[in-house]
Amino acid sequence: MSAQQIPVVVLAGFLGAGKTTLLNHLLRSARGTRIGVMVNDFGDIGIDAMTVAGQVGSTVSLGNGCLCCAVDASELDEYLEVLTRPELRLDVIVIEASGLAEPQELVRMVLASENRRIVYGGLVEVVDAAEFGATRQRHPETDRHLALADLVVVNKADRVPEEELRSVREAVAGLAGRAAVIEAAHGRIDPELLFDRVVPNDEIAGQMSIEDILYGDEDGHAHVHAAYDTVSLATAVPLHPRRLMAFLDSRPEGLYRLKGFVDFGAADPDHRYAVHAVGRFLRFYPEPWPAGQERLSQLVLIGSGVDAAALRKELAACELDGPGDVPDEHSMWGVLRYVPRGDEPEAEEA
Repeated sequence: MSAQQIPVVVLAGFLGAGKTTLLNHLLRSARGTRIGVMVNDFGDIGIDAMTVAGQVGSTVSLGNGCLCCAVDASELDEYLEVLTRPELRLDVIVIEASGLAEPQELVRMVLASENRRIVYGGLVEVVDAAEFGATRQRHPETDRHLALADLVVVNKADRVPEEELRSVREAVAGLAGRAAVIEAAHGRIDPELLFDRVVPNDEIAGQMSIEDILYGDEDGHAHVHAAYDTVSLATAVPLHPRRLMAFLDSRPEGLYRLKGFVDFGAADPDHRYAVHAVGRFLRFYPEPWPAGQERLSQLVLIGSGVDAAALRKELAACELDGPGDVPDEHSMWGVLRYVPRGDEPEAEEA
C-alpha cells in the first residue's frame, strides 16, 4: 500500500549553495519524524554523532530516530535496501548529492530501483542567491539542472538586496519551468514541503518549536522562511477520471506535491485510488475501500505561489455532474497508465 512507501528526496546543488545547511535544518526539525540520510558529499553534517568524512559504507545513528549513511552513488540501491528495513520505521529518505554530482543520474537510479518500499519524493535543487550569476558562469550545466528540478530553493536570500533577489528568482523560475521556487535563508524551509512530518502528541501542527528558537539564524537576524500554500479538497461526489487526468497533466507552475485518495465512482466501484504526485512524477495505487468507511475523494495540494481559488475551481470541475455525467468504458485508461505494475518498477512522468 502507498502508506508503507518511503519517499526518497534527492537534494542537489553546486558547492556552497547550502545543501548541508538545509539538511541539518531538516534533521533538527525532525521531532518525531524518522529521517534516513544518504550522504554522497562527505560534508559537515552538524550532528555530534556524525563524522562521515572518508567513511564510505558506514551507517551512523544520529540519536533522534534518524540514520545517516556515507555512500558512493554506485551503492545507492544497496543502501536503500538498508534504510527501508521495516524495523527502522523511517518516514523519509534524503539523498544529499555531491556538489559536482549529476542529479539526473541520481533521480534515474531512484526511479529505476526495484525496491518496492520506496517512492520518488522529488529533486530539490538549492541555489545560492548571492552567487547565482557566477555559478552559472562557472557551471553552465546549472541551467539544465534547474530544468530537471521539482522544487528550487533560492537560498541565502537574506544576503542580497530585494531587487537583486527578485531578479534571481525570476531568472531561476524561467529556467525551472513548472517547478516550485521558494526563497530561504540558512536553508530554513518547512519540512512539510518535502514530506509529511510526524507531529508529536504534545505539539500543535504548525506551531513554533523550541528548535526554531534554539537554532535561529547564526548571525542573529530574522530569517527568511519558505512560504508555501496548501489547498485541500474533500468531496463525496466521485471524480471523472478523464477530467482529473486533464487537470494533473496541466497542473500549474509552483504546484510541488499532491497526495490523497480519489473515488472514481462507477468507473471503478471496488477501489479507491491513493495518488502521489511530486513535480512531474505521478503514481496511482488502487486499493479496496476500507469496510464501513465513507466514500470520499480527499486531496491535499502543496506549492508556492499557486492560485488557491483557481485550483479549487478546477478540482470542483472534475466532479461528476449529475446522473447524465457517466464516464465511458475507456475513461480509466489515463489513470491506469500511472499504476505501477509488478514487472515495471518505474512509473512514467506526467
